[in-house]
This record gives sequence, C-alpha cells and structure tokens, in this order.
Amino acid sequence: MDATTVARSDDTSARLESAGRTRPWELSEIRWAAAALALFLVAVAAQLGGAPTWTWWALHLACYAAGGWEPALEGLRALRAKTLDVDLLMVVAALGAAAIGQVTDGALLIVIFATSGALEAWATARTEDSVRGLLTLAPDRAVLLAADGSERTVAAEDLAVGDVIRARPGDRIAADGTVIDGAGEVDQATITGEPLPVAKAVGDEVFAGTANGTGSLTIRVDRSAADSVVARIAAMVAEASRTKARAQLFIEKVEQRYSVGMVACTLAVFALPLALGADLRSALLRAMTFMIVASPCAVVLATMPPLLAAIAHAGRRGVLIKSAVVMENLASIATVAFDKTGTITSGRPMLSDVEALPGGGHSGDEVLALAAAVERLSEHPLADAVAGAAARRGLRVPLATDFAAHPGSGVTGVVDGLRVAVVAPRAAGIPQHSPAAAAVARFESRGETAVLVVRDGAPIGVLALTDTARPDAAGAVAALDRDGLGTALVTGDNSHAAARVAAEVGIGDVRAGLLPDGKTAAVADLRDAGGAVAMVGDGVNDAPALASADAGIALGGAGSDLALRASDVVIVRDDLDAVPGILAFARKAHRVVVANLAIAATFIAVLVVWDLVGHLPLPLGVAGHEGSTVIVGLNGLRLLRRGAWPART
Repeated sequence: MDATTVARSDDTSARLESAGRTRPWELSEIRWAAAALALFLVAVAAQLGGAPTWTWWALHLACYAAGGWEPALEGLRALRAKTLDVDLLMVVAALGAAAIGQVTDGALLIVIFATSGALEAWATARTEDSVRGLLTLAPDRAVLLAADGSERTVAAEDLAVGDVIRARPGDRIAADGTVIDGAGEVDQATITGEPLPVAKAVGDEVFAGTANGTGSLTIRVDRSAADSVVARIAAMVAEASRTKARAQLFIEKVEQRYSVGMVACTLAVFALPLALGADLRSALLRAMTFMIVASPCAVVLATMPPLLAAIAHAGRRGVLIKSAVVMENLASIATVAFDKTGTITSGRPMLSDVEALPGGGHSGDEVLALAAAVERLSEHPLADAVAGAAARRGLRVPLATDFAAHPGSGVTGVVDGLRVAVVAPRAAGIPQHSPAAAAVARFESRGETAVLVVRDGAPIGVLALTDTARPDAAGAVAALDRDGLGTALVTGDNSHAAARVAAEVGIGDVRAGLLPDGKTAAVADLRDAGGAVAMVGDGVNDAPALASADAGIALGGAGSDLALRASDVVIVRDDLDAVPGILAFARKAHRVVVANLAIAATFIAVLVVWDLVGHLPLPLGVAGHEGSTVIVGLNGLRLLRRGAWPART
C-alpha cells in the first residue's frame, strides 16, 4: 500500500472513529448472554465437583433467568400478537427439562439461544455505527461565496441547490455539484473506486466527501445534503442491512409449524389419556416424556454447533464470518461479483510501457529518466509509479529545479537546462493525427492511463500506467469457475480499464462506470439472473453492494471501515484465494448440517412414535434424546479439524 492510500485510509478511519462506536458491554443482550454462560459453567463445575444438589440447581436456574428472560418476554409479546416463536418454545422446553430433572440440558439450550441473540444484536449495532461513520465523510462546514465575492463559513447541511461554494486545496468537498471555476484533481475513490485522482475543470461533476487536490475549485451546489451521493450510500447500507437482518437460519423458517405442532401434540398426549380414564400422574409423565423427546434440542445442536465450528475454523484461516446466517448464505452462492480497484487489482498505479516518439531524440529509458526527475518532486500517485519504475530499471535520474505543479494538467521542471513537463494529453494540445496522439489512443484503448513527456514544448515520449491485477486474482477466479460458480466484475472505473483487467484474470461479465447505486443494481440483476450473489470489495463505494448482496465479503487489509462493517465476511489477510476456499467450506458445513438434521429428525421420530404407540420409559426417552444431542454435536465439531478446510488445487 502506498503512502497516498495509507493517508486516505487513516483519514477515513479517523472520521469514522469520530462518529462513536458501540461498545460490546453497552448491549444488554451481550451482558445477559455472558452472565448466562458464566452461571452455566460454574453450575457444571459444581455438579461435576460433587457439590450439594441445591447448589448447582440454583446456579442452573439463575442461568435460566439470565439468558431466558428476554427471549421469554419477546415470545410472550409475539404470543399476544397470535404468533408462536421458537424462542418461547425453547424456554418452555428448557423448563420442561428442568421439571423432570434435566436442568443441565435445559440450561445449555438457554445458553445457545442467548449467545445467538447477542451476536445478532452486536452485528446490528456495528451496522448502525458504520452508517453514522459514513455520514462524517462529508465535512460539517462549507465556504459559501456571496454574489459580491465575499466568503462566509456555513453548516454544510444548510446549503441549498444553486449556492456557490469554494473548495481549497486539501479540503473535502461539502456538497454534490458542478465546477464553475478553477481546475484541479479530486480523489473520489470513496465514491467511484477509481484508483487515481480525477482531473476536474469547469463543467465537471464533483461529489460531497471527496478530497480536493492542489487546485482551488468554485462549485455550484446541485443537490442538498440529504440527496448527496454519500447520503444515498448511507441510506442504501441501512436499508440493505435491515433487509438482511430479517434473514433466518433454515431451521427457523419452519419454527411456526413445528412450535404449534409440538404444543398441540403435548397437550393432546396429556389430555386424551386423561379423558379415557388414565390417572393424572401417568398422563402427565407421558406428556412430559413426549415434550422431552420432541423438544428441538438436538435440532438446534444440529444447526448451530456445526456453523459455529465452521466460523471458528475459518477465523483461524484469517476469514472472519459475522454470524451463522452468513455461513448458511455462503453455501448457496451461485455468482461472485468483484470490485476492481483494490480488490482484483492492487490499487496502485504501475508503469506498464514507455514509448519514445520519432524525432524526439531520446530513447525510452532517457524519456523515463527525464520524467522521473520531475515526478519525484510531486505528491501525485502517478509520480510514485514513474519514479519507482526508473529506480527498478537502475536509471540515473538527474536533479530537477524550478519545479511546479499545475492542477489538472501535470508538473514541470528544469532538468539539465531543459524545460521538461509530464502532462495529461488533453493539456498538451497535441495534433489529432500526430505520433503522440496515436500512442495515447493506443494505450487508452487498452485501458491504461497515458501521460506525455514534453521537452521544451515538443513531445518526446508517452508513458503508460495501469493498475495491475493481484498475483492471486486469476487463480481465485479459476477456482470459482472449477466449482461451477459464475463471476462478474462491477466497477466505477472506465470500460476500457475494466475490460483489460477482466480479460487478464478470466472474468467474462464486466459492468463498468458504476456509482455505488449502480453496483447495488448490478448485484440485484445478477441475483435475478442466476441466484444468490456474493460481492467482494474493499472501499466505501462498495458498501451498499456489500450490504445488499446475499453475502458481502470485504478485504480487511486495505478495506475501509465502512466496507468492513457493511460486509458479512472479512478476509483479514487480503488473500483472494480465500474467497473460493470459504465458499467451498460453507458448502461442506451445509452438508454437515443437513446430515445432522436427518439424524436428529430420525431420533425424534422414533422416540415420539414409541411414546405414542407404546410405553417409552422416561429414562430411556431422556437417554435417546441426549444421545441424539451428543451425536449431532460431535458430528458438527468435525469441522474444527485441521483437514476440514477444502484442499485447493
């Protein structure tokens, strides 16, 4: 990562920090889940240590109260709205277990559900933090110009359409608008993802929250603060996150029918024998046995432990997965959409070619050395690429004097008595059919950025610069292809650059020139065309697409805070090979879950039928119930083994 990228990331992080972050212990769900877990562990230790029965019973009941009161309250509220949710069913099953002496089993069930609720609350809080942080990217104040040319500082939120503001060098632009005076270069990577600052002149559009370079811009405000692109990004992230928060695990999708069916059957098992003359004790014992063997403890353990084990294993591999729902969603992905800059590519421009022009009197190396002499005094990202290329070639770079930067056009200096300029082609005024124009057109048709090297007013060479693909990008795309998954490139960069990078790494579906809402729409189109979509990105401009995708995957090393928080998965080491790896691992975890559900359902079916048509002794029912729980638990823990991660060829 170059100095410019580091500075940009540090600035963004500082702004996001200023918005404030929710601390884990500020959430009641996390506090109560931690208390329930602590009480459960102490109770089990007391039980195994031979403490008096009343001691560990009291600790288990305290665990019930700590972890179960919130789900029970929510369940009762749902019941009042004529809905029976699985949280209330879990509490009832736990109480039923305690009623016949299986208090430890019930307490474990409470701990599992309390922990799941805490993780969901934490994910929701972090998303809300990220939206607040995004809004701080745009400055709070703006310099407003009056008709007489006087200036005054006003709140950015008070700007109206038609107002005229000024952005000085280094300022963040306060509103979306159009440049009406001045020229410069604007770093708008937070909005479009373009790796290089974009030249802006009269008539060009600029966005709130982007960083002005060395020029001074006078801007006419075109949108209010609430309608700016950065505000719309925040709104899209919030809406997509709310939508995804309603997602459920597979087992929860059938909770209503299962819950109603279990309650109805338990009441019937109790009431019917009683009506036919059975004594109260035997009817109650049969009903309680039915409640235990039909309770979904094994079903819950069939789902959550394998997914949590998979999350833990992935974490050891440098892949952070934010919830069990995410792990389940990853198993259903059909298409992977990649951002370009900073994701498929390194995000740093590199010199790709040097062409010495006929009649210029210099070789390619001499052209590069002259350009490097001037550029090494510049702060522009292209300057690092040019100076770095000269250093790697071992060229002798002379000293430059009388250096000057010209915002929006280039840099100039005096080298060995020659006036040397490194400028944008449009600022050089070259003839349309000249060799220089032909070289520029050729490089730009390949998706590269072309700059002219001019000596004493005459072009002597053209430099081509490009954002290079990551070394692991082509391998990751090939692995996804082998697994039968589709791939797409969605980027804010121009179509030529996008097509070049896509061809280099093997992606056929290219969607270029997209603002953040365009990326979100592209994700929706891919979903409509081929099923669930994973979005892989790293920047603020990727956040809405990350949040709206079925699974958002962020690269953690260079990713913005907002992208990391809007995503469902964070790849800590910026390893693109981890993308096909985690998707294959998620499919393996899904197969384990399906197998566990089949095992749990078989045990429940056999025990329930036994209890209904025969006489199932309570101890045997409990043993069968606990046996199924142990089997599915151990099967899920297989995903923790070192060899569980799919081998990639």
